[in-house]
Amino acid sequence: MLRRSGTTAVLLTLLMLLGACTSNTEAGAPSVEAEEPPADTGGDSGLLAQPTAPVEAPTEPSAEPAAEQPAEPSPAPTEASAPESAQVDLTVLNIALEPVAGGLRSPIGLAHAGDGSRRLFVVEKDGTIRIIQDGQLLPQPFLDITDRVGSSGSEQGLLGLAFHPEYTSTGFFFVNYTDAAGNTVVSRFRVTEDPNRADPASEEVVLTQEQPASNHNGGHLAFGPDGYLYIGLGDGGGAGDVFGQGQNPHTWLGSMLRIDVDTLPYSVPPDNPFVGTSDGADEVWAYGLRNPWRYSFDRATNNLYIADVGQNVYEEVNVQPAGSTGGENYGWPIMEGLHCYPEGVSCDGSGFVQPIAEYSHEFGCSITGGYVYRGEAFPAMQGVYFYGDFCSGIIWGLAVEGSMSGESMQLADTDTWIASFGEDEAGELYLADMGGGMVYRVVAR
Repeated sequence: MLRRSGTTAVLLTLLMLLGACTSNTEAGAPSVEAEEPPADTGGDSGLLAQPTAPVEAPTEPSAEPAAEQPAEPSPAPTEASAPESAQVDLTVLNIALEPVAGGLRSPIGLAHAGDGSRRLFVVEKDGTIRIIQDGQLLPQPFLDITDRVGSSGSEQGLLGLAFHPEYTSTGFFFVNYTDAAGNTVVSRFRVTEDPNRADPASEEVVLTQEQPASNHNGGHLAFGPDGYLYIGLGDGGGAGDVFGQGQNPHTWLGSMLRIDVDTLPYSVPPDNPFVGTSDGADEVWAYGLRNPWRYSFDRATNNLYIADVGQNVYEEVNVQPAGSTGGENYGWPIMEGLHCYPEGVSCDGSGFVQPIAEYSHEFGCSITGGYVYRGEAFPAMQGVYFYGDFCSGIIWGLAVEGSMSGESMQLADTDTWIASFGEDEAGELYLADMGGGMVYRVVAR
């Protein structure tokens, strides 16, 4: 089930290279009226594209770890602050995947309701949400909105789910999907008197965003420790930011939005970075993103970890520290990871927030962000940020506190299509395998 090779090196670049790109290349003027974009031929193949050779189609992993000894992982950078008392040694961390439930149709997201029920909610790409309760997949969906979800494109469908922080009293949860026209819809729904069934007729649209192409829709949703809803949107698709959205904070595309959804219509938090200015849209919290695919807040530190899918060469992990006032520019399309984009050009990267880790397409093609483990079952995983690659099935760990080595390391090479990680209420870590229709629990051996 897990493939770990002692000869596999994960070439993750040291962050001392932050200032490596120098010159005066500037972003092009944004335009939302560009002609039909060319197909995205970048090595990422998009967020949910099917892996291509030499990646093999996945087979159902077993619960047993591979017989080989753990690989000697290669380092990657991290500058995350850490309590001195905690010690994380990734060189001795051996992880495995334990099957939780199967028989799912393209599982693409995982969430919990925070209501004490210990249920795990699984987002299926075609427009349904399923429940895993006490280790069993319930036969009836929690929500079925396949009648309004457009999921024909590889990066389209029901993409995100987040429960309101006061779900136990409000019964509200939020989803992000593409409609039949391919446009982004963020909506609120309500649970019925049956806690395992939501009312598909209760939909109230929070916001919509026209999508000029079928790819780079983002789609993730997460409530922050501030109680606001964070909405990640890609750059509008095509390839190379053909629509010029990445460096344009006046558009929602290529940005992280932050809004207050306690009541509808939504309101904009007064401390959003562009409120009261002409520098950007009120809803925009951060920008310069290509296609943020899964982001999460560390339960212990409130730091925000954002995985951003790359174009041709590099995938990256960004971190926004707790207490940030927003307005970060993550550099796309001037930079891809720590490097000027496209390859071979010069650029000035000094004004951008640089990633804390990256890997090249030698090891995958589409990053899937995860979580900092804060559960209690596996102390060896404590303080490790887990992330993976959809195409290759590789899982990495980034020591974000007290690392003995200050490195990020490859922890496993799996036969899964990693569409999402997820947490349960207790902070235990899970993985959704889109190709195999499985949900696994990530465990330490």
